[in-house]
Amino acid sequence: MKVLVIDDEPQIRRALRAGLERGNWEVLLAANGEEGLDMAAENNPDVIILDLAMPGIDGYEVCRQIRTWSKTPIIVLSVREGEEDKIQALDLGADDYLTKPFGIGELMARVRAVLRRSSAQDENEPTYTCDNLQIDFAHRRVLLGGVEVHLTPKEYDLLCYMAQNADRVLTHRQLLTKVWGPEYANDSHTLRVHIANLRTKIEEHPERPRFVHTETRVGYRFRSTEA
Repeated sequence: MKVLVIDDEPQIRRALRAGLERGNWEVLLAANGEEGLDMAAENNPDVIILDLAMPGIDGYEVCRQIRTWSKTPIIVLSVREGEEDKIQALDLGADDYLTKPFGIGELMARVRAVLRRSSAQDENEPTYTCDNLQIDFAHRRVLLGGVEVHLTPKEYDLLCYMAQNADRVLTHRQLLTKVWGPEYANDSHTLRVHIANLRTKIEEHPERPRFVHTETRVGYRFRSTEA
């Protein structure tokens, strides 16, 4: 497996190379956005780890350009902690977000998660199973412990989109645009109501959800494994 690290800080590149190589990854390093775009096109990495704050072509533009021709999972790194930065990167197509400083163990867990999601999408299975939850895409049915759960059409579409992007943070705007349409992109109240209703139907403890997790002020994440 091959990972491309795009970061202008030499110490970060060295630390990531050491940690990733211990996990038996082939590591490619790029010191700026322009070099990163070239290496992404030439080497077809399995995962891209991308810094946002770089001189010249910044991480936002790198992400935007890569998404015009590649679905390679992108994990964004940044010293910026504001929700707006996270939302902008995710809306541009990033799959996950880590704020510096971070532990290599947490990064590796995020890498494994985006690879699981990418593999599941490639397999294009007619059903999706996570613990005792099963989604039958062909027949638009949801089973919980073998018992059918009756969802409204929008609840079903919302669950399907999140499950098909399991372990990825999806912003409010992404979910609203995908499920309801562009004219609902800012209707966060509608999304909150449907998420609450969905949790009451598929979660054993809606107040401590197993599947649909809140990413505060950013969006939601469907977890394929226990948190």
